[in-house]
Amino acid sequence: MDDLIRPVRADEWLKVKELRLIALQDPAAPFAYLETYEDAVARPDSFWQDRAAGASHGGAARQFIAEGPDGVWSGTVVVLVEPAGTEGVFGEVSSVSQGHLVGVYVRPESRGTGLTQELFRVAMEWAWSLEEPRIERVRLFVHQANSRAAGFYRKVGFVPTGYSVPAPGEAGEHELEMVVGRPE
Repeated sequence: MDDLIRPVRADEWLKVKELRLIALQDPAAPFAYLETYEDAVARPDSFWQDRAAGASHGGAARQFIAEGPDGVWSGTVVVLVEPAGTEGVFGEVSSVSQGHLVGVYVRPESRGTGLTQELFRVAMEWAWSLEEPRIERVRLFVHQANSRAAGFYRKVGFVPTGYSVPAPGEAGEHELEMVVGRPE
């Protein structure tokens, strides 16, 4: 793996948009993302500029990308910072400060190479390095039908909590929470 894993820069908003649109066309997208391609492609450039700027400084979110020697982005993951007592993505209030991994995507040709593990390692190291708030756990949600992703998450140390939320727009379907605790 020759990819460089690094935080996204604010001026890279066009590449942020490009990779997100590619991710939303992946066959697993309906199970993996809360956004559709049609919604994302209709967003104005200012949305993507704001998203890249917000994820480049590491306040409430930090986006990491895997960049190949040719400059092509092979994958990405975003860490949302959810301080204790604040509302999470699904409206629940956390009792501990936590990181929340979202927007995980690796291009098909880079899957199975260790790239996803490396993206997760870098993202979680960043979360653990925060002094304020001090992150006690990192979580993510996985659609109940996305067994491939759930298997990967288990492989890298995430365990199901038993907590789930209804999958938006899918009657009877659920997003399952998985977590990994702060290393000692």
